[in-house]
Amino acid sequence: MENVNTTQITHIEKLIQNLEQVIQGKRNEIKLVLTTLLAKGHILLEDNPGTGKTVLAKTLAKSISSADGNDAHNALFKRIQFTPDLLPMDLIGSHIFDEAKKDFTFKKGPLFCNVLLADEINRASPKVQSALLECMAEQQITIGDLTYPLERLFFTIATQNPIEMEGTYPLPAAQLDRFFMKIHMGYADEATELDIYRRYQNIKESLDHTLQVLSMQDVLQAQKEVEGVYIHDELLVAIKNIVIQTRTHPEILLGASTRSGIAFIQCVKAYAYVNGRNYVVEDDIAALTKPILHHRLMYKHLEASKQVLDQIIKKEMERLSKLSLQTKAV
Repeated sequence: MENVNTTQITHIEKLIQNLEQVIQGKRNEIKLVLTTLLAKGHILLEDNPGTGKTVLAKTLAKSISSADGNDAHNALFKRIQFTPDLLPMDLIGSHIFDEAKKDFTFKKGPLFCNVLLADEINRASPKVQSALLECMAEQQITIGDLTYPLERLFFTIATQNPIEMEGTYPLPAAQLDRFFMKIHMGYADEATELDIYRRYQNIKESLDHTLQVLSMQDVLQAQKEVEGVYIHDELLVAIKNIVIQTRTHPEILLGASTRSGIAFIQCVKAYAYVNGRNYVVEDDIAALTKPILHHRLMYKHLEASKQVLDQIIKKEMERLSKLSLQTKAV
């Protein structure tokens, strides 16, 4: 099979390099974020404060020019700082009485944007968290009898602190299932961290002067091309097997849903695209199983959560390997 269009590879590589000017030593994490974007999904970043989650979201938004093609504007970026006293209307918007018209008009909230940073999402109450459900799943917001469509490009990057930290509310299963992936940024390695200390002023300036390397249309076109990435039927069977095994494994209380399987397919296609291919390979499935499925599962024991998916992945990769060898033998 041939690789993806060279122009599109250049666009994606330029975007990765642009993000690396600010987020150093996190190429794999950057690729996973872009994979989720091109799969038309949303991503949850969990880690301790100060690991670059917020900066990554800002830099991504600044790297994309606005939908109207005006290079003077970035993709519409909104940040919501989630706190215990936040209300759903603070996200969605509210009706305000217009004295001139003698009627109520709807004032849109920050959810009407292209790139949304839901910062520390698990510090808000479940009622506020649920306000994101419709917009993440259906790209629209319903208020009363009216439904308002969101932008064609709508991408949520939510961050959360580890659940054991004080003042946090665990995200409900329905909310977690709307996130295509959950990843951990992690601290930089020692060499990278030292380089960050040496160049922190330059890094800050890079954030302030982030180049726009993609237009909104480029991103929408890439999302469309991702849909055409080829995935062999046997790889679809592998994804189905992995999802089914999460439902039957004795150490898992709640397995993956059909929706998570569909998200899995969308993500492996996008991951292949980000890596310059127009076809999915076995390694794509192995690389994405944990980021896509781990946060959707409920385990009987904490220790089991660290091993179960590894066992399932290994079993399925061995099956695919044997199948490949048999095919070659034939």
